[in-house]
Amino acid sequence: MAPVDPHSFTDSTHPLTTHISLTFYFDFPSSTISSATLLSLPTPYTGPLTLDTRSLSVSSVIDPLSLSPLPFSLSQLDPILGQSLTISLSNQTQVLILSKTSPSSSAVQWLSPPQTFNKTHPFVYTQCQSIHARSIFPCQDTPVARVKYAAKLNIPRQLSAVMAARHVERRAPLPSEAQGVCEDSVWCGDDRVVEEFVMEQPIPPYLFAFAVGELGSREVGPRTKVYAEGVPEVLDSAAREFAGTEEMILVGERLFGPYDWERFDLLVLPPSFPYGGMENPRMVFLTPTVIKGDASGAQVVAHELAHSWTGNLITNKNNDHFWLNEGFTTYAERRIVEAVQGEDIAALNIGIGWRGLVEEMERFKDNMEFTKLRTNQAGVDPDDVYSQVPYEKGFQFLWRIERQIGRPAFDDFLKKYIATFKFQSIDTDMFLNFLKANVPGIENEIDLKLWTEGTGIPPDAMEPVSNIYSKIVSLANEFKLGRMPREDEVADWKGQEWELYLENLPKSVEASQVTALDARYHLSESKDYEVRVGFLQLAISARCRDYYGVVEKTLKEVGRMKYLRPLYTALVQGAGKDEEKVFARRVFTEACDCYHPIAQGVADAILAKHA
Repeated sequence: MAPVDPHSFTDSTHPLTTHISLTFYFDFPSSTISSATLLSLPTPYTGPLTLDTRSLSVSSVIDPLSLSPLPFSLSQLDPILGQSLTISLSNQTQVLILSKTSPSSSAVQWLSPPQTFNKTHPFVYTQCQSIHARSIFPCQDTPVARVKYAAKLNIPRQLSAVMAARHVERRAPLPSEAQGVCEDSVWCGDDRVVEEFVMEQPIPPYLFAFAVGELGSREVGPRTKVYAEGVPEVLDSAAREFAGTEEMILVGERLFGPYDWERFDLLVLPPSFPYGGMENPRMVFLTPTVIKGDASGAQVVAHELAHSWTGNLITNKNNDHFWLNEGFTTYAERRIVEAVQGEDIAALNIGIGWRGLVEEMERFKDNMEFTKLRTNQAGVDPDDVYSQVPYEKGFQFLWRIERQIGRPAFDDFLKKYIATFKFQSIDTDMFLNFLKANVPGIENEIDLKLWTEGTGIPPDAMEPVSNIYSKIVSLANEFKLGRMPREDEVADWKGQEWELYLENLPKSVEASQVTALDARYHLSESKDYEVRVGFLQLAISARCRDYYGVVEKTLKEVGRMKYLRPLYTALVQGAGKDEEKVFARRVFTEACDCYHPIAQGVADAILAKHA
């Protein structure tokens, strides 16, 4: 076997799927999806075809033309990869697989009515990055295998569905289309409806996404609707927060070329969504924590929008090259933010990122492999080593190239790069070769090997230069000397300024300083989770147990890993934390059912390591 990806069973000697036709029956009482997956290959093929699965029960594999069964076998379970499904083909171009998800599918979170905003209907949604599409349907779950797809979702009539694909129609079920996922009488039940979607551009499997629930929407631009649970206050606040989306799309097109995905819709998910945003094409998934009331949440939208060019159009070949997705997108996001919100806001964004990068060096001090841009993740779960390094070190590398050749030349290079590699999956060498071919002599000016293969932060990386950034950092330094910022110094601060200030405070401060800061500025009550969580980390490190009630409340009301990871880590890491470890374990036990499976795994790993 010749693997193409350390996180997939896909064999490089096998043909790659070009199209997938999916038929899904959603059964909310059992938290399962019964599915028929029709895979199409480019040409007739004879031999073994190996696919990725995880927690799927495969009932049969069929030649869709003759309807005769095809021999298949499932491998033993690999704790990271799942199980390989190997099918023996004999001159086939298509294969039909009948399977069913497990209630514990790592991609899918099923929410009972009490876990939703309206408390009346259930909700289900997916998160497939990095390697979780295989827990919904069998596939070559690697970015190398870009596929087009069509999907029919059979759901309860009172719910509606969205996908990261073009919506074709909502209609009554037809008895001829069940494909064996259930009896025709069940498929065509009076209480069922079919929502049909199609994705006509080839995407990596991790961009497959759907959500089913009681959904409403608001129009916010010519290409953009905001979707969320049908709660007017959620929809209205989201529409206000993201009112400037079309302006950002126009800036993106000016910088990076045409927007190739037609629609740029936004779905605000329940609080358990594990990421800030997920760049699913045509339908970005967002955490409600980005709705802050000051339009700063639009920066997360800018990041996911930037992925429309870097990540979705040009994709990393596998997770060893994740920086090609995230470093480029972080650079592109900051260019969009600078154009729309100004240089000072972009500098704050860079400064927050810089602090995050410095903190990741501390996190990975015992395993510096994961401070490289080009990593070796064989035998490693990508969720366990997910970090700011590919984002922020990748950004720093591209910013360094921009400083070397000048912004106009770098802008021309970026446009050419995107036009050359669009709808392809590439690796670091392909990028470096393209860079050297188009910027002759760059390897003599910048140590490209040090940047991509070296550990740590290269000496020619840099902090942002701006007055507001310098002022905030110097105020944070004065806190070490016992001086709190005056109210006139912070009068115009919003969430990002406070976030940067808190990130630059010393890690060990006196409990009295923490309580004094909160008494003056009420940071523990902030509606901006970045600010609240930044403050609570400080409170935990100072052993301010008065704040543990707020810590518990926060860990129980959101499932975004950006907040769970630092709070659980702060509680359990280090010596003499017995009381905190008991507290963290209790809170996790009580909260974990409300977390997405990916977040459950990450929090559990932190507790297993330290508690």
